[in-house]
Amino acid sequence: MSLKVGIVGLPNVGKSTLFSALTKKEVDINNYPFCTIAPNVGIAQVEDERLNKLHCLFPESKEIPAIVEFVDIAGLVKNAHKGEGLGNQFLTHIRNVDAILEVVRAFADENIKHVENEVNPLRDIGTIKSELILSDLEQIARRKVYIGKMRRSWGKEKEIAEAEWAILEILENILDKGQWLHPLPKIPEKLIPLAKELIKNFSLLSAKPILHIINTKGGSDKAEKEFYGLNESECLVVDVKIEKELAEMSKKDLAELQLTSQLNNIVRHSYRLLGLITFYTSGEKETRAWTIKKGINAGEAASVIHSDFEKFFIRANTVSLNNLLSAGSWKNARVKGLLRQEGKDYLIKEGDVVEFVIGK
Repeated sequence: MSLKVGIVGLPNVGKSTLFSALTKKEVDINNYPFCTIAPNVGIAQVEDERLNKLHCLFPESKEIPAIVEFVDIAGLVKNAHKGEGLGNQFLTHIRNVDAILEVVRAFADENIKHVENEVNPLRDIGTIKSELILSDLEQIARRKVYIGKMRRSWGKEKEIAEAEWAILEILENILDKGQWLHPLPKIPEKLIPLAKELIKNFSLLSAKPILHIINTKGGSDKAEKEFYGLNESECLVVDVKIEKELAEMSKKDLAELQLTSQLNNIVRHSYRLLGLITFYTSGEKETRAWTIKKGINAGEAASVIHSDFEKFFIRANTVSLNNLLSAGSWKNARVKGLLRQEGKDYLIKEGDVVEFVIGK
């Protein structure tokens, strides 16, 4: 399942440094605006103690963790929605991701030029928010011109146009107030399915979940987060430069020096932003964590492993990870009645261990 997190922000705030730390992929992080033009793409593994424990049941198998895909997008500037600083190009890159990781500069360094010549995190958060909202408003305005013509027609098309117009008016009113569209704003229940479809089709930027990474020198505490007007779920305070250095150290060295990295915390937050859950498969050859969207059924989950698995699906032998670990093996889980046989419509739960039975 290819879901992406876009790393965005103003130029020279530490986006590419964070991307490199997360993905272990070296990129150009020189100190000048628009050092990044084409997006850099890389993956980060999700550290998972549960997977490690499951692997102990099959120590000869290959252990494969879940991953999160990150996209390092060039810095936006004020009036990006008007095309400044290649803004239209970069906004398009943001439309192609599923969630946003916004890096905000909160450190002073006279050797690293700030695009506004002054470090001001609150202003920068407002700038990015405004640019994304203004871009969405332009999208909606263009759509309203087209829908306005459809409303003057007759028949079924007119009914659809009227419903879409009502949704566009609601969204436009919310954006005009400077408010984000995520989570989905209050909309009449009968219009919700169409609203979700419109937001998806137009990839509205402000409808994407967002996490702010406050790039600062030093520690992190609740008071500092509250200073930026963000709650615990919206914000992580991180020293990105230090995280890049920690990413280059071995786990052994980190343990000996009693150093802790926040990178996996960022990956985990990104995982949740995307609305993902993990299920596992385990056997003699491979013990693996698989990534799916919450609410996916067993048939759809099978297709993540192989496209033919859904087509030839018979059943899913399923057990919770904790029950399997306590039983010690698939055989013991079956004897103890912990193993369930589920059909194609069964909704996969977080932490399920699944054995798909396939026929032809």
